[in-house]
Amino acid sequence: MNTLSNLSVLRSLAGVPLLSAFARWRGQENDETLKAEFLSLLFRADAQDDFTAYVTRLILCDENPFSRTCAADRPVSPYLFRAYLHDLGMIQSLLAACPSDLFAVGTGREIFSGNWDCEETGKRLSDFYRANGYGQYIYHRAFRYDETDGLRPILSPSEITLNDLKGYEHEKEEVRDNLENFVSGLPFADMLLYGDRGTGKSSTVHAMVNEFAPRKLRLVEIAKEDILSLPALKNRLASIPLRFIVFIDDFSLAENDERFSTLKAALQGSMEGHADNVMIIATSNRRHIVEETFDTRSNSVHSGDSEQELLSLSDRFGITVLFSTTNKAEYLSIVHALADDAKLKTDRAELDTLAERWALLKGGRSPRRARQFIDYAIASERKGKQINV
Repeated sequence: MNTLSNLSVLRSLAGVPLLSAFARWRGQENDETLKAEFLSLLFRADAQDDFTAYVTRLILCDENPFSRTCAADRPVSPYLFRAYLHDLGMIQSLLAACPSDLFAVGTGREIFSGNWDCEETGKRLSDFYRANGYGQYIYHRAFRYDETDGLRPILSPSEITLNDLKGYEHEKEEVRDNLENFVSGLPFADMLLYGDRGTGKSSTVHAMVNEFAPRKLRLVEIAKEDILSLPALKNRLASIPLRFIVFIDDFSLAENDERFSTLKAALQGSMEGHADNVMIIATSNRRHIVEETFDTRSNSVHSGDSEQELLSLSDRFGITVLFSTTNKAEYLSIVHALADDAKLKTDRAELDTLAERWALLKGGRSPRRARQFIDYAIASERKGKQINV
């Protein structure tokens, strides 16, 4: 008998090909075809060294009434709790029948130590979901969204930290303070980070997500071309018991763009668009986002009203943070800080000259230029080559 067909709370696991193939084989263990089918899927999943760890990860990542209730910090009914433990016990019994000569059964995660169907295991899992969220949000902190594919995890997100970002301390603190309010359940504001390219606007957002991820903060990036689906995204995220940054990078609009009113309504502008667990952060090179032309102003009968309408979008962001152009002193300070982190041996006076030359050749001073220069200098030093700019 396929034990997986008797699952209730964890019933979706019955549809996992590898687990389903395992259950079919254990039901008819002398069937060599079923055995080969299972082993083929096992090796493809690279789960042969600890099959139990693979199964426990499936359990942890499963989206079900128990994991959702715990993640939302709501009380679990005794009926749901017993049904969940019953499912865990059935899966553990199935694993107990594993032959150790074909692959490593393993031990799985510490959280599943002992009997899986005991109250203590249920409590450990409950605490895990309350602390980490549920489903795909456990192991992924950043996602992309589009109307066709929905939410998709970013498999290689930026690992940048606030310590990696040099300079702009006041700007970073303003962003951090607002995010601290957000994850703490205090009043918060949507944010617009604007300024010249290469000043670290996007990197600041990525670093903040990495810092606050342990407090159930996740990022969802939406392309500016998909802004019309923003209300649907906010409605979807509102039902998930975590906190989300909806991130619109390098954003700008042309006049009369149909996305103007959609974004304006989403920025705390309508009852439908409001969600306490969703913050919108946009980055732009423009303070007012909308590309306005003198031609439009001159052709407008009520030019003052037109101008106010365009400004009303950026005003909907409760907090705007300017990442201004980097001057020489700030640029070299960033270069020195990065060089110290990397333990570069090059004399600092020589490094200043090279860094300035780099900025001149590459189009100007900025934190991005400083990082690019230091990366080049690190590679040169480690290869024993002269830093030649």
